[in-house]
Amino acid sequence: MVPPATFTSYYGRPVVKASPWEKDIPAYFFLGGLAAGSSLLAAGADLRRLPKLRRAARIAALAGGAAGTAALIHDLGRPARFLNMLRTAKPTSPMSMGTWVLAAFGPAASLAGAAEIAAMLRLQVPVASRLLEVGARPAGLLAAALAPALASYTGVLLSDTATPAWHAAGRELPFVFAASAAASAGGLAMVTTRVDQAAPARRMAAGGAVIALAMERRMERSMGLSAETLHHGKAQPLMDASRALTAAGTLGTVVFGRRSRAGAALSGAALVAGSVCTRFAIFESGQASARDPRYTVIPQRERLERGMHLP
Repeated sequence: MVPPATFTSYYGRPVVKASPWEKDIPAYFFLGGLAAGSSLLAAGADLRRLPKLRRAARIAALAGGAAGTAALIHDLGRPARFLNMLRTAKPTSPMSMGTWVLAAFGPAASLAGAAEIAAMLRLQVPVASRLLEVGARPAGLLAAALAPALASYTGVLLSDTATPAWHAAGRELPFVFAASAAASAGGLAMVTTRVDQAAPARRMAAGGAVIALAMERRMERSMGLSAETLHHGKAQPLMDASRALTAAGTLGTVVFGRRSRAGAALSGAALVAGSVCTRFAIFESGQASARDPRYTVIPQRERLERGMHLP
């Protein structure tokens, strides 16, 4: 009898090197998605003449974009490294394209958000106030146009790595991130906006949450063996919390969102928290899959065997 195979590597080192990224990166994934979803929501509110929702969403996009960029730069170690990534544009590189999208999105979202803050504080600076007033709508629409790319490119970036779990989830991961971004943006707007102006936010939140849950299920099926990493170790409680919070937030949005300010706020907060947990769960899942050689070796053998049996 042949003994069961044990999956080890030379000198006890992993076959695939785990990403050097720290917690700043999944935080950036969440904050960038929140900013992207908020800018889309703000543009829709602007065109539909919902000023309270527009203000809340524009300020959320500004804050999320700024905090996300800060998290990214903190992980890089020096601001100059972010600027160095703008020296070239490589269409085949998700990181290069994402950097350029972020560099264009940030100023546009910041201008639109700054206009709302200035109006809220009733600041009147002769030339600057007029420029903010005139430029707010074009800047907001530009940020909204860039939002889908900003919300989804991080999923493409992860799937483009050799990390087994992330690579195996490559087809669904951008959709999971984009839908989760919509859910978090809609949820935050439900927290910060009156019920009578938050109808678009409720629709975005509930729709994004449903799609995110469905795509996560599909992602698990396509991941094969690597899906185990979502149900063990650090990823397990995060993934369980993500699904529970997202499902509860969706149900609360549908049942209480139009009737109760408190119910809408609690439901929105649950959706935001669920989106945070989603990013961190997927991050931890990938790191765990890189550390265990079997998540690299077994799928490779299965692909090789399938290739050998092709006619």
